[in-house]
Amino acid sequence: MKLSIDHKSPVPLHIQAEQLLRDLIKDPAYKAGKLLPNEVELAKKLAISRTTLRQAINKLVYEELLIRKKGFGTKVATSKISSKAMNWLSFSQEMKARGITVKNYELHVSWVFPDDTVAGFFEIGTEKKIVKMERLRGSAEDPFVYFISYFHPRLGLTGEEDFKRPLYEMLEEEYSAVANLSKEELSAISADKFIAGKLEIDTGSPVLLRKRFVYDQGERPMEYNIGYYKAESFVYTVESRRS
Repeated sequence: MKLSIDHKSPVPLHIQAEQLLRDLIKDPAYKAGKLLPNEVELAKKLAISRTTLRQAINKLVYEELLIRKKGFGTKVATSKISSKAMNWLSFSQEMKARGITVKNYELHVSWVFPDDTVAGFFEIGTEKKIVKMERLRGSAEDPFVYFISYFHPRLGLTGEEDFKRPLYEMLEEEYSAVANLSKEELSAISADKFIAGKLEIDTGSPVLLRKRFVYDQGERPMEYNIGYYKAESFVYTVESRRS
């Protein structure tokens, strides 16, 4: 990749340097963990001061795109998977929209008796079994989320469905069940031995717990979902607009 700055351009040098760095970290040669060229050498090559270059680097460090360590250098940060509160597509659709290929590490479907919490949400008794799905998912490198989903018996699931498909797409096409409303609860927890084993982290490591309550077009409950996200690989953003 050619590294150069147009000194005749009206665009400030630090802005040009910032854009150059943004382009640089997208280059396959500078994938996550790769060190950037030495600051002194890069500033010299671009014919700008180290102060100007550092201003650009600081902006990307603030955005968590770069990591700087004294005496070590500046490297490209590992990308975090991002999810937005206004975007509650199925996980597969959400990740596809972000250009992320999802790998299924585990998929288990079973019939279980719901506990009081799940039964209360579905407004059913605890004596009738319902479909439970567990999925361990992540990138090609490692798993970063463990899902547990329970489905209302009204949907008519058999447990033989192809749960490798985008969930809400499958429910709509095969059962005419259209997910229309999602309510969520977020909390930070420490991974117990079971979750730590699934996410390949140490027991006690921080985990984002997301509970999702999904309703159909008639606002009837259809799915109770619990997601355990590896904190170091996932960031959850919330957007609010003043009305």
